[in-house]
Amino acid sequence: GRFAISNHIPPTLKPTKHFKGTKREVFGHLMQCQTGHGYIGKYFSKFVPTKNIDCPCGKELQTCKHILRSCPRYKNSCDILQKVSLDICLADILGTEEGIEALVEFLSETGTFTRTGSPRKPIEEPVYKA
Repeated sequence: GRFAISNHIPPTLKPTKHFKGTKREVFGHLMQCQTGHGYIGKYFSKFVPTKNIDCPCGKELQTCKHILRSCPRYKNSCDILQKVSLDICLADILGTEEGIEALVEFLSETGTFTRTGSPRKPIEEPVYKA
């Protein structure tokens, strides 16, 4: 099935280190990438047909593969993924511990699989005057 490329890590009864050690927001984006259910055109084409399915870079159908391997919006961060897989093979990125670690770093840096496709701006702490 479509999960085959990310199904190389044996199941466990305890949460994985990625589940416990990744920020909740980034973990959600990781799951969206692995399942294909998220803010990407391919998902919208099936489940939200009123949404635009094109990638903001101009590609006709935005897919997980396109985002991770060839989207010009994220090319500057692809070196993170290429440390694990030079050609950014999805089976290596989604189906190995090293690949998932690199993907978490990539997602944190780029903000992919979010509504805006950009990293969230840090919240500034309020400054109180005495």
